[in-house]
Amino acid sequence: MSDVHVTGLADHHPAVRAAYERVVRRDPDQPEFRQAVLEVLETLSPVLVQHPEYVEAGILERLCEPERQIVFRVPWRDDRGRVHVNRGFRVEFNGALGPYKGGLRFHPSVDLGVVKFLGFEQIFKNALTGMSIGGGKGGSDFDPKGRSDAEVERFCQSFMTELFRHLGEHTDVPAGDIGVGGREIGYLFGQYRRLANRWEAGVLTGKGLEWGGSRVRTEATGYGAVLFAQRMLERRGRSLEGVRVVVSGSGNVALYAAEKAQQLGAVVVACSDSGGYVLDEKGLDLDLLKQIKEVERGRVADYPARRGGAARYVAGGSVWEVPCTVALPCATQNELDAEDARALVRNEVAAVAEGANMPTTPEAVRVLREAGVLFAPGKAANAGGVATSVLEMRQNARRESWSFEYTEAELARIMADVHDRCEEAAERHGAPGDYVLGANAAGFERVADAMLAQGLV
Repeated sequence: MSDVHVTGLADHHPAVRAAYERVVRRDPDQPEFRQAVLEVLETLSPVLVQHPEYVEAGILERLCEPERQIVFRVPWRDDRGRVHVNRGFRVEFNGALGPYKGGLRFHPSVDLGVVKFLGFEQIFKNALTGMSIGGGKGGSDFDPKGRSDAEVERFCQSFMTELFRHLGEHTDVPAGDIGVGGREIGYLFGQYRRLANRWEAGVLTGKGLEWGGSRVRTEATGYGAVLFAQRMLERRGRSLEGVRVVVSGSGNVALYAAEKAQQLGAVVVACSDSGGYVLDEKGLDLDLLKQIKEVERGRVADYPARRGGAARYVAGGSVWEVPCTVALPCATQNELDAEDARALVRNEVAAVAEGANMPTTPEAVRVLREAGVLFAPGKAANAGGVATSVLEMRQNARRESWSFEYTEAELARIMADVHDRCEEAAERHGAPGDYVLGANAAGFERVADAMLAQGLV
């Protein structure tokens, strides 16, 4: 992200320019964080005009600076006895609405800037759910791929040994993210319980069903993105019934986005991984894909041979070149660029809903919005995961376990509310149908009002 974007804010509210210039000056080596901040700030001028009290209280400056940034080393031994040292992070960004809530990511790309970008997005995402949760994020540059269960266990125990003192169901509640699934959550929770000497089920979400987890949590992020896309289309008199859908990625979010899209009558024809994409004109066989990806931990390249002649694999290709009506980027940040967006527009895409966090570059977002494509930003469209995490916390507090059907109905209700908050805020600020402005404005206003009420903290 070039600092030329500061100049691009010349027509915006002076408080927007000042806040972003401060971020650029303080965090010049954190491009993902600066990008996330810019994408929010550049939509907030109409909000600040209506609410000068936000400017007077320095809400923007305070919101762009985390309440707490925790960085620590994580020493551990591999199966051969060799010592490794990774770096751990937890950014407790904003707690005005409730305990910090956000996932842990274990991936070599994780650094402080990435965690801050994710935590900043989480503030608004959590606010949009209407629930009492603040925004935070964490993780490590540890890579669990290729590591034995014993190595992952030792790493998780070392990681939690440092982090546990900062957590608590009323303080900070992590969940899983990339590289942190049920196995890792189990090891982390066990070490927390050992160190804290209490069964505090609400301190981590994404737990196993037999020990405090929630049904639908695995499916929630992917399901939620599709439910949001469906509601966008319904507002225009359309639906997912019979339309072609393309999903990027083939992990948890992508697989369950594809599943929900199929349940709603769509034909999901393609998905991808880092090596390329698979195209199945008859519609993806999700049972086969889940076997390959979730059980065998294989690659989408393995799919065509086992599917038969109905599918083909395109090595190194962009899944966005596949014609579709609805596109669901569900892999990682900045995966869909301007060239990809132009390809989608040429193929007459109607809607894009982000299942991943900030998967669409700013240039690509502009291409889509200028072409009139319905665009749902991740802070709104993928809020289903954190919403279901809060449902898990509710069940933990009550010592209850809800059915799949009841929990899914709650998820559907929450995603409808998220959509409607974004839609209403966009209309109120003079930009009907602009879900980017709507999501940012609705989330920002809820957090800003709480910060005003609580004084200068």
